[in-house]
Amino acid sequence: MKLQVINSPFNEEQVKLLNELLPKLTTEQKIWLNGYLSAPLATLEANEEQPTPAAQPITQTMTILYGSQTGNSQGLAEKYAAALKAQHVEVTISSLGKFKATNLKKITNLLLIVSTHGEGDPPDQAIQFYEFLHSKRAPKLEHLQYSVLALGDSSYEFFCKTGKDFDEQFAKLGATRMVPRTDCDVDYDDAAAQWFSAVQQKFLQQATAVGSTSTSNEDTQLLEESTYSRKNPFYAEVLENLNLNGRGSNKETRHLELSIEGAHFHFEPGDSIGILPENDEQLVHTLLAALQFNPETEVTVFEETVALRDALQKKLEITVLSRPLLEKIGAYTEHQQFLKLFEEPNAWKGYAKGRDLLDVVKDFAPFTWSAQQFVEMLRKIPARLYSIASSQKANNEEVHLTIGKVSYETAGRKRLGVCSGSVAERVQIGDTLPIYVHKNPNFRLPENEDTPIIMIGAGTGVAPYRAFLEEREELGIEGKAWLIFGDQHFVTDFLYQTDWQRWLASGTLSQMHVAFSRDTDQKVYVQHKLQENAASFYEWLEQGAVIYVCGDKQSMAADVDATIHHIIEQQGQKTPEEAKIIVNELKQQKRYQRDVY
Repeated sequence: MKLQVINSPFNEEQVKLLNELLPKLTTEQKIWLNGYLSAPLATLEANEEQPTPAAQPITQTMTILYGSQTGNSQGLAEKYAAALKAQHVEVTISSLGKFKATNLKKITNLLLIVSTHGEGDPPDQAIQFYEFLHSKRAPKLEHLQYSVLALGDSSYEFFCKTGKDFDEQFAKLGATRMVPRTDCDVDYDDAAAQWFSAVQQKFLQQATAVGSTSTSNEDTQLLEESTYSRKNPFYAEVLENLNLNGRGSNKETRHLELSIEGAHFHFEPGDSIGILPENDEQLVHTLLAALQFNPETEVTVFEETVALRDALQKKLEITVLSRPLLEKIGAYTEHQQFLKLFEEPNAWKGYAKGRDLLDVVKDFAPFTWSAQQFVEMLRKIPARLYSIASSQKANNEEVHLTIGKVSYETAGRKRLGVCSGSVAERVQIGDTLPIYVHKNPNFRLPENEDTPIIMIGAGTGVAPYRAFLEEREELGIEGKAWLIFGDQHFVTDFLYQTDWQRWLASGTLSQMHVAFSRDTDQKVYVQHKLQENAASFYEWLEQGAVIYVCGDKQSMAADVDATIHHIIEQQGQKTPEEAKIIVNELKQQKRYQRDVY
């Protein structure tokens, strides 16, 4: 196509220049140029009070599915959906729990954002979709193009396994990758943003209508955090730091009250606060001495040059040994005992449990690394998430947390949790902690105030229930609410005892059962109290109750889950297979919500 000077707003010289340029432009460049030129034109027309132009045509359709246990995947899905909609893409967004797997036949473009839970498991709400896709009932998907963003934690052996499984299975079913899968560690912001940028570039190139592949200023704002976040934390002053356990307890549980005045945080019961911790200064000092490195040596970490001491204390994880990390370390030693860690399938696990980098340096020296090579093996210190133990409606300028101190001994050395140890032993009233709000839409009070709630938790797992009941008290709700709480000893470990008693007296909490495992010869846990009250539990289920479970995943939550299955079998006269179906339905309906770790 050649531009003619007749009826053209350009003079002959401009027409000549345009005719020389246009044939040399790619389709992508033409699309970009069109968007670039149309933006100021639209502004000009608006200023001249011209009639509102018709909306730009939809360029493509996109389905975004997410599988989320703690809300990360859902948050990213919603953010990316908003960005695509702003670029005139027709977007459908859904959790894997609500999406009918058979509808895969009806869509052509798919983004899947999914986390991995525990030791390689799909999130609760993604289980049925996962099982369907890996079954013989899964459809052929030659018509589908897709991309997977996998969230995970590299300290686990099966890092991002759920995302990897989905990616491989979609390919096996004939689907085409739009862009390659990205596997994100706990500090996922940058990697996720790069993945979505690649998706945008690839997807919008295929647009049939004229549009811009670059993001306008308005769209860019949609992708940026508008408030404090993990990358831009709020420094909250410590107002209170109390030990909730009585004298003689085997535990130390801190009740932390933080000022959030000026943060403009907005959170709901069930959400968490992320704390960005630092490593213990003495541990860093001892590690540097063992490494025989100068603490002032400059190293580059995450595109920033800092002193080695500061990098190890404030930026890098030094207390967790994962297989990927040990494999990287193996490149810098020929120590035969170290190499034996990988000869047996689980040998490395036996060594890594309870140990840290200081153990490796002391046990297997010498190493051939430089300070820069050493820090390049390490990942960022992950934020620590703690369930909010207060209602913002009741405490607008404060947030309360319940933090159990992690303390143990391995190989003759006392170890402390990075964050919990700091809170218990070093954080004083008046200090500040870098924090941000972490939304968890999968652990929420029911919208209908009359819906009964059953709250099950042990130890610090009781924290969100304090927020639940404080919220209900503030709203004047006196519906059916049942708490089942467990810990070691009644006298020393009955966390927030006066709060529960007050709410029982006022009607905010209608009933409570407690299990203190060390007060009797026979250990009694929350699942035993659940079984003792099986008939009432099933009756509440029949009335539409929502079940909440919070706490340790490996023991408490697993035992509670088995007990719930058993009660449904027993009280409902169901087979194990029927009980499993019912429990899955409860999860899909968000009537069985878990915040387990």
